[in-house]
Amino acid sequence: MTDPAGPTSPPSRLRGAVVRVVRSAVILYLAWGVTLFFMQPRMLYLPDLAGGGMREDEIGALEQREGLVRHWIERDGARTEAWLLRAGTAEPSRGLVAITHGNAELIDHLLDDARRWRRMGFDVVLPEYRGYGRSTGSPSQDGIVGDTLAAIDWALAQTGRRALVLHGRSLGTGVAMQVAARLGEVASPHGLELAVLEAPFTSIASYAPRYGLPPFIVRDPYRTDEVLPVLGCPVLILHTRDDEVVPIAHGQALASLAPARITLVEFDGSHNSGISMTRQYWTAVEQAAARAVPPEAGDRRSVLPDGT
Repeated sequence: MTDPAGPTSPPSRLRGAVVRVVRSAVILYLAWGVTLFFMQPRMLYLPDLAGGGMREDEIGALEQREGLVRHWIERDGARTEAWLLRAGTAEPSRGLVAITHGNAELIDHLLDDARRWRRMGFDVVLPEYRGYGRSTGSPSQDGIVGDTLAAIDWALAQTGRRALVLHGRSLGTGVAMQVAARLGEVASPHGLELAVLEAPFTSIASYAPRYGLPPFIVRDPYRTDEVLPVLGCPVLILHTRDDEVVPIAHGQALASLAPARITLVEFDGSHNSGISMTRQYWTAVEQAAARAVPPEAGDRRSVLPDGT
């Protein structure tokens, strides 16, 4: 008996095939999105690349030689490390600098930067990220920012200075700006005077389209582009023109958000070309610090020793 509906027509078969293809593509896209959603911490945070850090005897030598003060912060089941280095002069310090490091770094790698700030007369706190080096826990935006704020609170209690400078590098720029945002949201004794950002990104969320995903899927977005327009202090951005990790377009976009307050200094080189070891870098930092936190009368300390 002939089917009253008749054989399936070619247009019907084509529509069915299209529906199956679209359905399969949607399922694959959703699976891709779910996979990346849960893989984000492993993709964003790279503590293994930073290594294990100094041995205990090496840290002890720093405590003896440079007066390093070591502190452990316990929050949310994580135990994170922070180091404090005092300005080490007879004069009162100009304030406190909190340095937040890049992804494949530890606080151990920030000692040269800390010494530069000390020469300018600042106390320096180096907060470690949870899950990095000797610290425990799993890294996340909320966890790292909370730990950094706790380290700053501790350091200010030790030093009694209220002028605060934030100095971040790469991933640490996002941390520094989220710290700044949190300081602005609460009644805080911290007087944020200056932010120094080396190789800053507009946000981690801005990288989502590279993976074919919408920005809102990013769990730790680090939205520096939302913080800078409302940040009241001066900002110094230091960025290399050939940065292959965080293209200089990010630094330029951030500088355009508040041109009256943000200074962009461009360098030759790539992301890891070591611009923080150059005279140009520290001259720019010293000049920005002198404007934001003027030295005491008669204090002529410089970050640049003879021959640097």
